[in-house]
Amino acid sequence: MQPVRSRRELYSEATRAALLEEATALFAARGYAGTSLEDVATASQVTRGAVYHHFASKQALFEAVLDAREERATAEVLEAAAGAASPWESAMLALDAFLAQCCDPVYGRLVWVEGPTALGWHRWRECEQKYAYGVVERFVHSLIEAGYLEDRAVDTQVKFAFWMLGGAGHALAEADGADRARLREEWRYLIRRTIDALRTR
Repeated sequence: MQPVRSRRELYSEATRAALLEEATALFAARGYAGTSLEDVATASQVTRGAVYHHFASKQALFEAVLDAREERATAEVLEAAAGAASPWESAMLALDAFLAQCCDPVYGRLVWVEGPTALGWHRWRECEQKYAYGVVERFVHSLIEAGYLEDRAVDTQVKFAFWMLGGAGHALAEADGADRARLREEWRYLIRRTIDALRTR
């Protein structure tokens, strides 16, 4: 039986959720540099002190926003791939779901455009390895185990796929909205052709 949470705890959770929601919208619209903690506090209708109660700095707030978006994106990719008839089909459905995520203006800007600036290159790479790299690794291993890819240079295969997908993510995030659908299909075609060339069965 879960303990009953106090009104204060519930209020604190609601405040944190509101801060993340407003910060997500502001970072996506104005960018990291163009958003202050005062902006987030005002949009959330709380004091700046309330922001600092939950997040030690603007960077900490951005990282929390990024974590939430990555968790959501990862869940949607895995859900799209679930129940496929084969590991190959599962991987292709995951690819489509990933590219769709990158076309989302909020996800695309936060992860691929603002992320490296806000967190610094090394910290951003750590974040991507925590989420995207693990998902890519999972699918590559499943394709190897099912005999679709060779069981050789496995770590390099994972890194190759990870950076190929990262290239697509950057390109889609930086593209004009009207051009994203075309670029998405072009990247989808090139990535699938590349993976098909590596297929052993």
